[in-house]
Amino acid sequence: MKRKNGILSKELRNIYFLGIGGIGMSALARYFQSKGVKVSGYDRTSSPLTDQLQSEGIEIHFDDNPQLIPENIDLVIYTPAVPKTLNEYKFIISKDIPVVKRAEILGELSTEYKTIAVAGTHGKTTVSTMIAWLLHNSGKSCNAILGGISKNFNSNVLLSDKSGLLVTEADEFDRSFLHIHPEFAVITSADADHLDIYNNKNNLIQSFSEFIQGINPGGTLLIKKGVDLTSETDNHKVYTYSLTEKSDFFATNIRLSEDRYIFDLVIPNETINDLSPGIPGLLNLENSVAALAAAILNGAEADELRKALPEFEGIKRRFEYQIQSNELVFIDDYAHHPAEIHAVLDSVKSLYPGKKVLAIFQPHLYSRTRDFADGFAESLDVADEVILLPIYPAREMPVDGVSSGLIFNKMKNENKVIFSKSDLPGKLSGFEFDILITLGAGDIDRLVSPIKDFLTENYLAK
Repeated sequence: MKRKNGILSKELRNIYFLGIGGIGMSALARYFQSKGVKVSGYDRTSSPLTDQLQSEGIEIHFDDNPQLIPENIDLVIYTPAVPKTLNEYKFIISKDIPVVKRAEILGELSTEYKTIAVAGTHGKTTVSTMIAWLLHNSGKSCNAILGGISKNFNSNVLLSDKSGLLVTEADEFDRSFLHIHPEFAVITSADADHLDIYNNKNNLIQSFSEFIQGINPGGTLLIKKGVDLTSETDNHKVYTYSLTEKSDFFATNIRLSEDRYIFDLVIPNETINDLSPGIPGLLNLENSVAALAAAILNGAEADELRKALPEFEGIKRRFEYQIQSNELVFIDDYAHHPAEIHAVLDSVKSLYPGKKVLAIFQPHLYSRTRDFADGFAESLDVADEVILLPIYPAREMPVDGVSSGLIFNKMKNENKVIFSKSDLPGKLSGFEFDILITLGAGDIDRLVSPIKDFLTENYLAK
């Protein structure tokens, strides 16, 4: 495989991934394998995703052992989540092998396509995956490297040999998105997050502004109305979108039919009637407006969109129904920021008015828990009952005085407990609820199957 520019300009036969089980890393691994490159990698633990990669012919090991690294590696791609103390990392950097971050490689790949990059502290996975689905079902088609597993594609990669479009996420973590210079950018939000990287919101906002400046001359920015970002360059077109507020693209005549929303989309100079997202919730209605706007601005036709939108099945762990019956609803969601949790719980409450909601939340990162404890408490108070799990540390070491108790003590809702993961699902029998929702970006997903089995056996009518 030979590329035009940068590190990818040389002939690549063997690429090694440190942290191959990450959602973004696995997408790149699949991409390169599809191009005929020999792909292998290391990850700390096995998962359903690494199992799938192995079934696709990618060699993966889970021991931090440099002797397991294949010979004749042309390139090593790593994720910032990999600690620099890793034996394999230390071994690799001592050798004469190019070592680059995932973001740098994605940035180089984006120069070979007309790239549609979706940025934002919330919503980027759903919006980018929905754009890819809409364009895939239009006359334009597209390629995509995604941050979640699309249920329609059963993958986080979409390949097309007839399209020069690439849809990808532009991740603000570690300022990764500054490597991408898209033709078309979408910004869904710019709330404070990743303060372990940015220290304060002003630095985060500055980074988003730099991302805007990186849009290719003559390109396009689609931004949610009310997201206050500035850029020193005016060398691109700007469109706004909103759920219902008047903007270039917004929804009107919204109505609910069973658990599906139907709406009309106001676009410049006309209105597209009777659109219905295939996934529920007001938050996904807003995501649909953004995705539809991006698809339209990239050449998709109204009739194509009207047909494709209700067929979009969503992304795994994004408002994903595990059980949906008259007796009980169980939803699993990746939400790990206060604004995301609030949006998910508000959507549940609007879909199921009067129903009793039990939320199980696993905080992600000590720093995020410390920085947003007040926001987490306020958002979780929307639920009727709350189970808090211990913090999932991910890349961090413990921080003195920071635990799930920090959120617990700030909540006004008295119907709250803290359990260990090992207590679940058994202790659910002590709760009465109509809706159960699991929330978090850590390993709470490992509880989904046992909780589903427990609920099926103990709560559903025989």
